[in-house]
Amino acid sequence: MNIPLINISSLYSDNETEKLKVANAIDTACRESGFFYIQGHPISRQRIQEMHELSQAFFALPETEKVKIDITLSANHRGYGKMMAEQLDPERPGDIKETFDMGLNLPSDHPLIGPDRPLYGPNQYPQIPADFQQKMERHYRDMLELGKTVLSALAMALRIDKDFFADKFEHPLSVLRFIHYPEVAPVNGEKHIGAGTHTDYGCITILWQDETGGLQVQDKTGEWIDAPPIEDAFVINIGNMMARWSNDRYKSTAHRVFSPSGRERYSMPFFVEPDFDTDVSCLENCCAAGETPKYEPISAGDWMIYCFNNTYAYRTEETA
Repeated sequence: MNIPLINISSLYSDNETEKLKVANAIDTACRESGFFYIQGHPISRQRIQEMHELSQAFFALPETEKVKIDITLSANHRGYGKMMAEQLDPERPGDIKETFDMGLNLPSDHPLIGPDRPLYGPNQYPQIPADFQQKMERHYRDMLELGKTVLSALAMALRIDKDFFADKFEHPLSVLRFIHYPEVAPVNGEKHIGAGTHTDYGCITILWQDETGGLQVQDKTGEWIDAPPIEDAFVINIGNMMARWSNDRYKSTAHRVFSPSGRERYSMPFFVEPDFDTDVSCLENCCAAGETPKYEPISAGDWMIYCFNNTYAYRTEETA
């Protein structure tokens, strides 16, 4: 499997020919492996370092502080996820990692919030660091714009309106996540799995990972391929929603993370998800004339709820 490195700086230019070259390169990667790296994006090295330090500061808080914003206290799946709270691979015990999730921060009286759209609502933030909320929400906005830029390239490659995705992120379900994998010593020479084998739920995932490594991608033969960190680059992969939206033109590829041995690991995925009510039905040019699409239409929000309920035990207990 080849995980290409694509410079996307042309997407920010007025050169339509160069834009289309980048779009076609992204399209090829999404069809062949479902994974690619990007460089030439506007997120600075200084910003990433700042967010990395913020993540370290949060996870260094006492457990008593972190559980004050435990994700089980949130009606809309925001806040702190304890070690092993998430089970990505149903064949294995919970993942050896702790998390913090935030999304679009809507006040509790916002008209979009209600039983029909249970993923909307307020975030839960720690009391310290004092500037935590401000930094998280600024980075969330910037990562969302990056995600929309990549999606505009997919629209170009599909020969549909390049702004097709643009108006579907007025009140996005996108999530910015901090992940901390503790140091875990191997047992009998075998490393522990920090994040079990899984595919992502949504459109695309934009991942920053520290220098520790540990991300692996499964190729067509079932072999595991390392996806090591590359300086100033993000790893992007297709999620299940986009695979469904594109009628499986684009691949949602299984991946996993090994727990680090001898050091901690930090990562920051940004999950690019559209508005709750977005209609996810076969995109134009993704189904041959006269053929029936593989999947029934579904709203983005209903799809995400289905995925969450299959991953987090506390949600299943609530809905049982």
